Amino acid sequence: MDRPVSLLCLASYFKGERLIRAAKEAGAHVILVTNEKLHDAPWPMESIDERYLLPDVNRQPDVTHAVAFLARTRKLDRILALDEFDTVTGAQLREHLRIPGLGDTTGRHFRDKLAMRLRAREAGIPVPEFVPVIHHDDLRSFMDSVPGPWLLKPRTEASAMGIRRIDAPGTLWPILEELGDRQSYYLMEAYVPGDVFHVDSIVAGGQPAFTSVSVYGTPPLDVYQGGGVFVTKTVPRRHGDFTALARANESLLRAFGMVRGATHAEFIKSRVDGSYRFIEVAARVGGANIDLLIEQATGVNLWEEWARVEIADVRGTPYEVVSDRELHTGLVVCLAREEWPDLGGYDASEVVWRLRKKHHAGLIVASPDPARVDELIDAYTTRLASDFLAVKPPLGGAAEMGGIE
Repeated sequence: MDRPVSLLCLASYFKGERLIRAAKEAGAHVILVTNEKLHDAPWPMESIDERYLLPDVNRQPDVTHAVAFLARTRKLDRILALDEFDTVTGAQLREHLRIPGLGDTTGRHFRDKLAMRLRAREAGIPVPEFVPVIHHDDLRSFMDSVPGPWLLKPRTEASAMGIRRIDAPGTLWPILEELGDRQSYYLMEAYVPGDVFHVDSIVAGGQPAFTSVSVYGTPPLDVYQGGGVFVTKTVPRRHGDFTALARANESLLRAFGMVRGATHAEFIKSRVDGSYRFIEVAARVGGANIDLLIEQATGVNLWEEWARVEIADVRGTPYEVVSDRELHTGLVVCLAREEWPDLGGYDASEVVWRLRKKHHAGLIVASPDPARVDELIDAYTTRLASDFLAVKPPLGGAAEMGGIE
């Protein structure tokens, strides 16, 4: 190739600075298309060759017209959707401009929870029992045959946003009446008590080239709806949960047609029978500083690797991930009452990172000893809750822990 690789980054939220910098350092021509409201966000402008602002990067057909106009005079090699909310738009643009990557149908597997469950079930991947919120007699049959409680989930929200717990059939119908024409954008599934894991990967050539497995403290749904401290810890590579979930994740990504990029998948391990069930997957880097948790454990930054794997594919060069360490890490984050919480008293030698964000408190600990990580995370979770924790109501009226994605 006698010109730089051209990457168009689509971002409805401020994120992906490490990807942008890594792409530029690798010699790529970086184009950022983002929302007007993010004009003053601290984008790494020294690494961005062109920036375009739209009222809404996911409004169609406006974004297709804008990107197609750019394509008249620029050869776009790849389109990267940096946020989960941009996944479908990115897929539509690739389909329209015939650019390699996730297209419309495959893209829905990484955005629409109903599409995820149907595809997983077809592929023999265990999922919680579920039913689309479309035909009401199907809902009645589901509630008659599947013991409650159940979860009413938006099909296209991120993480735990908008999920409602349904404890009795009579509770469901007023909610559906309230939703009106929006109710078909939901599904309902059995509530499975258990530990929730996330599996974060870099995919190259249709196979995970790098995989990290972590386990949440309190499941994100419980933190989101009840407030509290968000906790996640890496799982040792030799642990049985790591082996089982890495294998399940590989099968999942193969079945879903993921060829290249970053993925963040979630599975639940049932407290009843110890089985693993797929919950959801996104074609993006995990939020809530999970990328930093993994980087401290392995030396691998998922944003940077996402840029590297895309550029290697365009150039037709080999790609591999180099991990230069194997530590155990834990992350704790919470909303804080104070504008700038003072974490100076959290001074264990294993503290390797502190969050610097208004009305948030958080840190990462790292150690060769997983027991030491457990000890520190347990202690710091209790202290953060006592020293700083604030709870506020999100959309839908439940309590929110800021930063979960």
